[in-house]
Parts: sequence; structure tokens; C-alpha cells
Amino acid sequence: MTAVQTPVTRPEEQQAQKTVRKPYPNFKIIVVNDDVNTFEHVAKTLMTYVPQMTSDRAWELTNQIHFEGQAIVWVGPQEQAELYHMQLQRAGLTMAPLEAA
Repeated sequence: MTAVQTPVTRPEEQQAQKTVRKPYPNFKIIVVNDDVNTFEHVAKTLMTYVPQMTSDRAWELTNQIHFEGQAIVWVGPQEQAELYHMQLQRAGLTMAPLEAA
């Protein structure tokens, strides 16, 4: 008769079996250049709706939007990104679709 052996689980193996939680992905808000909005409107809108946006940063982004065709104006969690994206769009800015960062 043979003895039945039960497998012995080492602490390292138990550690490897734990669920690994991945952080939620960030999303980026991209404003696209257009022939409708003025520099002043774009900068003011960014300062109004994007948290902690300074005047200097808003003007840098406004110039980037104008001269390069677009700029990433904010990156963060999806729910907040959706809100800011909607607010900027409602204010008249031309927006690229939200995308994962």
C-alpha cells in the first residue's frame, strides 16, 4: 500500500496566488485647434474648467494648440476626465475624443 502525499504549499507559492490589482488607467483630454475660438477664450476656458490651471500654463497650452494643432491639457482618472472634457466641449472648444493615457 502506498502512502498518499498531500502537496505542501510554501509561503512563496501562496503569495504568487494572490490577486494582483491594477490601477485604473488615466485618460487624457486633448483640445484641438479650430478657426472659431480666440486665444483669450481658449485660455480663459482652460483656467475655468481644468483644476489648478494657471494663467501661464493656459497660455502655453493655447499656443501649443494653435501652432501644433492640439495639446494635452489634463491627464487623470476617467470619471474626472469625462467631466472636464464635457465642460470644455460645452464651452465651445474643439475636443478630440477621450483616450487612455
